[in-house]
Amino acid sequence: MTHLPGLLDTEAIRKDFPLLDRVVHDGKKIVYLDSAATSQKPRQVLDALNEYYERHNANVHRGVYTVAEEATALYEGARDKVAAFINAPSRDEVIFTKNASESLNLVANMLGWADEPYRVDHETEIVITEMEHHSNIVPWQLLAQRTGAKLKWFGLTEDGRLDLSDIDEIITEKTKIVSFTLVSNLLGTVNPVDAIVRRAQEVGALLCIDASQAAPHMPLDVQALQADFVAFTGHKMCGPTGIGVLWGRQELLEDLPPFLGGGEMIETVSMHSSTYAPAPHKFEAGTPPIAQAVGIGAAVDYLSAIGMDKIAAHEHAITEYAVKRLLEVPDLRIIGPTTAEDRGAAISFTLGDIHPHDVGQVLDEQGIAVRVGHHCARPVCLRYGIPATTRASFYLYSTPAEVDALVDGLEHVRNFFG
Repeated sequence: MTHLPGLLDTEAIRKDFPLLDRVVHDGKKIVYLDSAATSQKPRQVLDALNEYYERHNANVHRGVYTVAEEATALYEGARDKVAAFINAPSRDEVIFTKNASESLNLVANMLGWADEPYRVDHETEIVITEMEHHSNIVPWQLLAQRTGAKLKWFGLTEDGRLDLSDIDEIITEKTKIVSFTLVSNLLGTVNPVDAIVRRAQEVGALLCIDASQAAPHMPLDVQALQADFVAFTGHKMCGPTGIGVLWGRQELLEDLPPFLGGGEMIETVSMHSSTYAPAPHKFEAGTPPIAQAVGIGAAVDYLSAIGMDKIAAHEHAITEYAVKRLLEVPDLRIIGPTTAEDRGAAISFTLGDIHPHDVGQVLDEQGIAVRVGHHCARPVCLRYGIPATTRASFYLYSTPAEVDALVDGLEHVRNFFG
């Protein structure tokens, strides 16, 4: 058995995750290496969801009976937990959405409908990067098409990092919003926040960070990031699907218009006009994802009890070992950084001329679950001249033995295809 410094007690942790005991394909225990797509859920989260539905299920905020008040306390308690988890100055800066995509769309639409000085229009520019998930590309394309704003982006270097050599030409006095991922879901790259923040602040641009691949894996401090908006999702960080988070600076949330209208987000309504509730409720129209919020609250409790610093150290050790082992595989090419420094725990690769879908299918027959395709980051694949990649991604429950199983599985793939 391989021993690495900094590893968590994965034997104990894995007991919390029921699916990791599942047997697939001729009695093989599953090797789950797709946590960048969605993480597995610990019993503590599953139990919290069951407890809510069995004992506290009611709509929130308006009921005066006991169960409704319990549901409201659980829902708003989850907001408190998330605010503490990301070091938000105020709980009222935490908006619950259904996923990170909705969070990013919310920002784009707020800016499209905003008054000055925030309004995006035909005289302004929007800046993103070539490594973004489609969720941080398409909303800005739609906004640019609707308003006439110019969409610009940072390119990529050969080793999978942002090319910031022309940062002063990309981010200009016309830039209204810079939106980029903290950690790439395909390349694994951890981006240099400080340089982008510094330039954005110089020109007075707003800064939006997609932290979907960061929040599950490392301490996330929205104050230290100096961003204006931060988006992430629950299902990648041990929580359920159907819950996302948008954090925004209080003064911005007060000034910007709502995106969705309906119940709960209002203050007063007449047939002629409406006024809106203060944030965060201004941006949470209709019945919210109550059970899902309870679930993300339980996930935050679970991760915090282990410690995000310890989780980050564990993943760094696993990733360093995985990069080393994968580079030993003949004909394998890692797309992105080939060291563990400044990279996350998602590693995408190609294997000779074997199509990634074929790689994934043969690995699946051995019980190894990986992701194949362009991972909703097709511009990255176009940049490196590849149709798709195979991606292995690791989390707090991943082990060196699973890395070894992947490497052995890839040797089987090579032999299978001759």
